[in-house]
This record gives sequence, C-alpha cells and structure tokens, in this order.
Amino acid sequence: MLKKLKRKVKTLITKAFKKPKSKRPSEPPVSATPPSSPSPPMSPPKPQNPPRNYPFLFPKIQSSVLPDPSRFFSPTLLSTPLPTNSFFQNFTLKNGDQPEYIHPYLIKSADSSLSISYPSHFRNSSFLYQIFISDLTIFATDKTFPTSQKNHIISCYNDLSVTIDFPSSNLRFFLVRGSPFLTCSVTGNTPISISTIHAILSFSSNTSLTKHIVKLNNNQTWLIYTSSAISLNHSLSLITSGGFSGVIRIAVQPDSDPTYEAILDQFSSCYPISGDAVLTKPFCLEYKWEKKGWGDLLMLAHPLHLSLLSSDDCDIKVLENFKYTSIDGELVGIVGDSWVLKPHQVSVTWHSIKGVKEESYPEIATALCKDVEALNSLAITTTSSYFYGKLIARAARLALIAEEVCFLDVIPAIRKFLKDTIEPWLDGSFNGNGFLYDSKWGGIVTKQGSTDSGADFGFGVYNDHHYHIGYFLYAIAVLAKIDPAWGRRYKPQAYSLVADFMNLGRRSNSNYPRLRCFDLYKLHSWAGGLTEFADGRNQESTSEAVNAYYSAALMGLAYGDTHLVATGSTLAAMEIQAAQTWWHG
Repeated sequence: MLKKLKRKVKTLITKAFKKPKSKRPSEPPVSATPPSSPSPPMSPPKPQNPPRNYPFLFPKIQSSVLPDPSRFFSPTLLSTPLPTNSFFQNFTLKNGDQPEYIHPYLIKSADSSLSISYPSHFRNSSFLYQIFISDLTIFATDKTFPTSQKNHIISCYNDLSVTIDFPSSNLRFFLVRGSPFLTCSVTGNTPISISTIHAILSFSSNTSLTKHIVKLNNNQTWLIYTSSAISLNHSLSLITSGGFSGVIRIAVQPDSDPTYEAILDQFSSCYPISGDAVLTKPFCLEYKWEKKGWGDLLMLAHPLHLSLLSSDDCDIKVLENFKYTSIDGELVGIVGDSWVLKPHQVSVTWHSIKGVKEESYPEIATALCKDVEALNSLAITTTSSYFYGKLIARAARLALIAEEVCFLDVIPAIRKFLKDTIEPWLDGSFNGNGFLYDSKWGGIVTKQGSTDSGADFGFGVYNDHHYHIGYFLYAIAVLAKIDPAWGRRYKPQAYSLVADFMNLGRRSNSNYPRLRCFDLYKLHSWAGGLTEFADGRNQESTSEAVNAYYSAALMGLAYGDTHLVATGSTLAAMEIQAAQTWWHG
C-alpha cells in the first residue's frame, strides 16, 4: 500500500504546472450540492448556488491597527491586494525612510531624494549586519513641483523589482534586485544633484560627457553613466548638473582591477526596468527581466542562485571573476535576459520517508493510545491562532502515525477531535477569536489581531502568516484525507487559507497578494509583516516556513490537486535549500 502511495505522489508532483480548469488555489470553487427538486408553481424562487469559481471569503473587518497604504502606493495599485512581507516593505511604512537591501546596495528614500550605500559589514560571534552610509544621494536640484508631496510613490512592483517615483522632482528609480547599477529616469529637463557624506578626491569625465568617474576618500570609486551628454560640476561633496532628460546609471566599482570598470562600461547601456519570477513547471523557476537600451543585460547572482542555475535551459554567461560583496555571500555577474533555476526535488509524502520498523509497532501503538485518550477539545484554553494551530497539527500527526503502524482503532477519536477543533475556526463560531478578511491590504487577519497589533504574535499586521496557517493546513489536510466528505464541505475555506500566503496569481480581482511571504529572489520566506525594520526583514523560524509549504502540498494530495502539490513541493524545496545555505550552512 505504501509503495502505491509513493508512486501516486511521484506522479502528482511531476505533472506540469497546469491549473485545473475549474479551480485555482487562489479562487477555490464552492463545493456543489445536490440539485433540489423542482419548486411547485408560484412558490418563491429558491436561492441559487454560487458559481463554482466563486471564492470564499471570511467575514470582512475594518482593522484598527493596520497602516494606511495610500501614502506610498500609487492610486492605481490601491484597488489590488498589496504586499505585506516584501523586500521593499520599509518603503511603505511610517515615513518610508528606512533602508532596504536591493542587492548589492542598501537603498534609502527620504525628503524627495534617494541614497545608495555599498554597505560594509559588522561581524561578531553573535550576529552579522550591514552598515548603511549614504555614499551617494541623488535628488533634483530644484523641486519641479514644490507644493507636491515630498515622499516617494511606488508606481509599480514585481517579484524582482520595485519602481519608485518622486512626483516633486521628475525622478523615477528602477530598483531591480541584483543589478550592479542604480538606474534613474529623469524627465522635464531637470537639474540633478548628487551629494556624498565623503570627500570627493577626484572627478573626471570622458570626451562625450556620458561617463563620469568619482573617487571618494573612503576608497570607493563610483561610475556615473548617462544616456546623453551631461556636464557635471563638483565641489568637495556635491556634484551638480544643468537641465537633463534621460537615463542615469550609477555603479560602484567593487575592485580596483581595471577589468571591473571595463565590464561595467560594456553593460552600462542595457538596463532592466522590472523583473518577474515564473514557476513554469515543478521544481523549476525562471527569471525574466524587461529591459531597455541596447546590448546584453548584466545582473548579479547570489550563492544559492549559482548552485541552482541550469545553464542547459537558458542562454547565460557566468562572469566568475566579476564579484560584489554581500551579506549573503559573493554576488557573481551573470549575462543574460532570463535565468532558469532548478532546486533539488522534494518528494512530499504523508508518512515518514524511511519508514518504521515493524517490531516497533506495538510500542508506538501503546503510546498512541495514551496520547489519543488525552485529546479533549473542551479542555483547550488557548485562543491564540499560533498555539491553537500547533495543537491541532500535533493531533493530526497522530492520525498519520496510526496509519503508518497499521493501528487504525484510534482514527475515529482523532477525527472527532479534529472536527470539533477545526470547524469553529472555519465557520466563525470559535469563541474569542477567529479568521476575518481585511480588504485594505488584502488578507486574512484574526479577530484579536484586528484590534491589537501584538495579539497572535502580530498576525493582525501580517506577521508569521505562513507559520500559523501552515499548522491549520496540516490539520485540515489530514482530516480531509481521513474524512473526504468533511474535506469537500470545507474545501472553500481551506483554499482561502492557502491563498492567503500562496496565491500565485496577479489578477486585479484577486483577494490576496502574490506569494505573501515567499521571496522569489532570496528563495525563502520572510516574516515580520507590516513592521518597520532598520536592519531589514527577518525569517525567525525556517522549520515552520518549510512546514507551511509542505502542509499546502499535503492539502493538494488530500484534494487531488496536482497544481497545489507541485507548487507546495517546489516552494518547500527552495525553502529547505535556502535554510541550508544561509542559516545552517
């Protein structure tokens, strides 16, 4: 039986990434009910069942603790679900002036200017962090529209990029992760200034006035490229220009070797304006950049990228001797418009991979009896979504252990416990807490979290969503496996929970943002939510992140959803390799 199950799992996760015609993880169908008998003549019309693609939403709530996204997001984006754990989240919170790491630079926006830092690192036995210093700050010399807002506006964002506009200054910055250049588009014949907290030791320009070299007293050399001639003047710590319209690209030269300057010269004319990551098939991720200018595109890959790059599936060239330093390890130059990454495959199964020795069955069965007898839904005192989720997931694990050791006598008691504990969260009858829907950012919050940002470990401000929901999904998947009728009944609610952090879609009418927690550049998840961090995002529990995507894949197995199995398995595989690379390497 176990061999048949493993063959079934292998078949499920190796099928192509094709969404079922009648459903999507983000837009689950409502389970069909048997047709009612025809109504007698003149009787009131009976309510119609909702269409099969109608997505379930938990009851809506107006949260009193969530920040207002309208200050930093373009009005055109406010009608769609917004990211809450993204690589640029600091740009959307409070004053929007805390730095974010857009490899290989720390970027900070403040007072209609953008500062760039090629950060140094501080290390000791306990921690490692990057030090932000405003190496260069770019701004319009004279604000074009002095009365307009001073803060930046996020006009566009993708998996690998964010575009920031300064309405008062005619400046637009394309912040694309892994670009060795900072790219700025200038309109309106605007005079530009570039300041530094360091001293300028030397400044030179080429004859066409399209390349400028700035050497600072901190041993940094910065290269400034422009799409057309621009005359720059400088003082001790300030560079100024006359009116300019066009593209400015700025890059630090990370090594004094003249080869670095030659490579930056060669690729300075082709610039990315956005980047997407596409899950094309199981255990395969493709990066695609939209570029402008001419020539080939130069980007940077971190160590995990390099280990996953499949050169047989994409036209790339690795510049092994072109490197930038990073808190994530050396960033290596890659030439090419698209990359293909292939993580190690992870076979998701219900039971233990190595199996259990048959002579151990009686001892395990004895322990199972003791643990199952202790299950009592009426004795649960916690109302925390986190601790409650862990509690029901532990109980669900007992059912799978019972299956594996062929001790099925305890399954009915476990099934009853799971139904009694899970249903109140799905139907809204749980006393003291529950899942609700926030339409301001687009996602599930808890009743307690909607009025207290610290409740449920910050779940109400989108912290740790994949951790909490992952435990619920594990329990739901197991219950749907052992009680398919129950699974069909609560499938819409189950898929709504999945979609909260695993929605792959980009549709404007979606209820959830794309992959709330998973970072498709770093290839692992972020927690933190809508909280400002001076030293960047955090991932406080790699094991719980892995569990979230593993549990989603199990739910796919329970419902026969090959797309969900493949997506969950792929994200779990990348989460595991990222944890091994950066936390346990």
